[in-house]
Amino acid sequence: MDASMPVQTRTTCPYCGVGCGVLVTARPDGSCQVTGDAEHPANFGRLCSKGTALAETLSLDDRLLTPRIDGKDADWETALARVASTFSETIAAHGPDAVALYVSGQILTEDYYVANKFMKGFVGSANIDTNSRLCMASSVAGHRRAFGTDTVPGTYRDLEDADLVVLVGANLAWCHPVLFQRLLAVRKRRRQKLVVIDPRRTSSAEYADLHLALKPGSDVALFLGLLAHLEGANLCDKPYVSAHVTGAEAALGEARGWTVERVAAETGLKPADVAAFYYLVAATGKTVTVYSQGVNQSSAGTDKVNAIVNTHLFTGRIGRPGMGPFSVTGQPNAMGGREVGGLANMLAAHMDIENAGHRDLVQRFWQSPAIAERPGLKAVDLFRAVADGRVKALWIMATNPVDSLPEADLVRAALEACPFVVVSDVTAATDTAAFADVLLPAAAWGEKDGTVTNSERMVSRQRGFRRLPGAVRYDWEAIAEVARRMGFAGFNYAGPDAIYREYAALTAFENEGRRDLDIGAHARLAKAGYDAMEPYQWPLPAAGATAEDGDKRFFAEGGFYTPDRRGRMLPISYRKPASLPDAERPFVVNTGRVRDQWHTMTRTGTSPRLTAHYGEPFVEIHPDDARAAGIAPATVARLDGAHGAVLLRALVTERQQPGSLFVPMHWTDQVASNARIGAIIPGNTDPVSGQPESKHGTAALSAFPAAWYGFVVAVARPAVAGIAYWAAAPVAGGIKVELAGQAPPSDWLAFASELLDPAGAGAPDATLLRYSDAARGRERFALFDGSGALAALVFVAPEPVALSRGWAAKQLGTVPDVRGRASLLAGVGASTQDDPGAILCSCMNVGVNQIAAAIAGGARTVEAIGATTGAGTNCGSCRAEIGRLLAASEEDRPAAAEAPALVA
Repeated sequence: MDASMPVQTRTTCPYCGVGCGVLVTARPDGSCQVTGDAEHPANFGRLCSKGTALAETLSLDDRLLTPRIDGKDADWETALARVASTFSETIAAHGPDAVALYVSGQILTEDYYVANKFMKGFVGSANIDTNSRLCMASSVAGHRRAFGTDTVPGTYRDLEDADLVVLVGANLAWCHPVLFQRLLAVRKRRRQKLVVIDPRRTSSAEYADLHLALKPGSDVALFLGLLAHLEGANLCDKPYVSAHVTGAEAALGEARGWTVERVAAETGLKPADVAAFYYLVAATGKTVTVYSQGVNQSSAGTDKVNAIVNTHLFTGRIGRPGMGPFSVTGQPNAMGGREVGGLANMLAAHMDIENAGHRDLVQRFWQSPAIAERPGLKAVDLFRAVADGRVKALWIMATNPVDSLPEADLVRAALEACPFVVVSDVTAATDTAAFADVLLPAAAWGEKDGTVTNSERMVSRQRGFRRLPGAVRYDWEAIAEVARRMGFAGFNYAGPDAIYREYAALTAFENEGRRDLDIGAHARLAKAGYDAMEPYQWPLPAAGATAEDGDKRFFAEGGFYTPDRRGRMLPISYRKPASLPDAERPFVVNTGRVRDQWHTMTRTGTSPRLTAHYGEPFVEIHPDDARAAGIAPATVARLDGAHGAVLLRALVTERQQPGSLFVPMHWTDQVASNARIGAIIPGNTDPVSGQPESKHGTAALSAFPAAWYGFVVAVARPAVAGIAYWAAAPVAGGIKVELAGQAPPSDWLAFASELLDPAGAGAPDATLLRYSDAARGRERFALFDGSGALAALVFVAPEPVALSRGWAAKQLGTVPDVRGRASLLAGVGASTQDDPGAILCSCMNVGVNQIAAAIAGGARTVEAIGATTGAGTNCGSCRAEIGRLLAASEEDRPAAAEAPALVA
């Protein structure tokens, strides 16, 4: 092929569990273009805003490119020797449970497999857990209790075949946008009902035929009432239950007292709405119940899952087109990790640690010297064991627990006290990497090579299209090398294809239909076949199935994986969340994702496009609660929990329930002064799954007594240390920072000079201009470099600074004349045509001013606005917000997008 021609690679998106296929076109200059893969069965060419912006997140500027030991650059030989010797010495002195691995749904199945084999089969401890514990462990536990194994019964096609889709604690419009667009496409073709069960009025709820804004944590009560109603309506599938299900009578015994009135009283819903929901489910045979973190992240998460599953088993609505419970996962390879035993309470290939036969089978297959005989420490307990000294050597891979875990300050203290911490990551700029004794440079998306499994059991290849930079290595390679140095055989893999073949062989080993997970057809797959692998849905046994067989479902004819091969309905009783509001902390705190950000923003946070929608940490507050606390819109609020406090921008909205607060999970100490929401979430966990209750913390709410607010846009990062509130985000050619402080500086000029010194305030020929209105508490500064180009703008006011952030960012690098400099200090010079306003559509980079102009020009539908501006025409996750702008314009009231530059 001509070296000057672009090269195209088919790979898989590294974000949510939808598992979208992408096409990457690498250009000779090193840049690339990312588009959706029209042939991939998960997305058929669609991509969300994050996927669309993938090419913007491939910079090597902040990459970790060489190992580091005690903060100093080192070589791999020295680093691996240190890891292997320390692990070996720790095990010899304190036993295998004194070491642990904490891994991630960001690593590939091959990485997961080698890590699990290393810990459970050779170290002999099950102390390997994953950040997937934080998002879907309750679903795993519920599946195992009901089905005997962690089996997702249905497929994405069921969402399109269903006549009723029930979303429970799942904001698909923002968290799984491509899957949600598949739903909306169905609703355009035919009548399909949508029910959304969520305390918040999310973007998904905007499309619902019925939105049930239940009291946080009351889901079990709602589904107990549904089961009782289904029995009363005589909707038991008696032949199915008689032949394939046990436990129905006990489950019904727990449900029968839950009348519509009792459910309404417990959930806070109107009796008429509860009855309407029950009627819809009863009247609609083809019903799919889709659930996600709102169900899983609970101290009763497993019971919530089984309460949902009970209704499907009772009616026989499972494993058939358009019917079944469906768990959607949050990470690209949460499912792959489940499959190879990445969780501390599972063995590889969906086998159980508690099962002696499974332990024997896996040990014989691996020919390992040991096998873990009991479950290991689950995430929250693992870090508590680090804190109290039981775990003395810890290897963390591709995750950031100092931010993502509950009681995050205790996690930070645990790592600081731990004798030996290894961190494998793509960057050293994380709050967790700061505690690494050994820091290992890992391959990033675009460099990795392996497989991932999405929420519908679809296995896809993630292919590298860039060479490994610097001294970067694959995660599986680092683990295998440490294993060999510790004297363990069985880790001589030539590449990921060899690992995959071994894993495939294990799934088929002594299986003979007794286990759900079987991809034995690939046990002898050659490297060429692995490299060319098309997406396929498991099971894929050596005989009786092909990769082309689509829509593989489980349990329509029974065949569960319990000892008696029958599904189990469980007697579920309702219990309240572990932490309840009280006089000291009267608010419920719900955490979650925003549309354009991912986890702790090590990837998405580098894209100006993705930080344009929400550029700083915020808290959603109902207007009544904000008024009572003296919190004005766009000011700074303080949340005090049992374990810490955070400062966040106030987003006052009626979409939030009174008494409840919503805070995104993404912001870290790298990008904000004090916004790590995990620090105030208690470490309450589900007793079965070990999953933390991230959806139901408690906190006190108060106004932060800011004496001044500021906004900075600069070509270099300002010196913000010591400022009470700051939040930074990238812009093209620089950075923007929001500021707030309790006491004004005694000398604003000195403050600005110190703030902007990294931007060149002290450089020769730099010029710092000032405008001061002391009477009104307003200060403005403009810094110009030696060439006269704008290097920074600073605006200060006693209230949140009203200035177009987009306009200000565009001025960086410009060389204005004398009059232009004065205009910059005045904050003028942009018309609404020049300034798109706060970005609403990240895919097409369309702002609220452009949408307002389209409406003023006669666009009266979301589709018409899309035709005019392009907004909402890609992933569609902004369409609900566009609809709210339209509704506001029709009511002749000020439009308030959910965006924002909250203070723009």
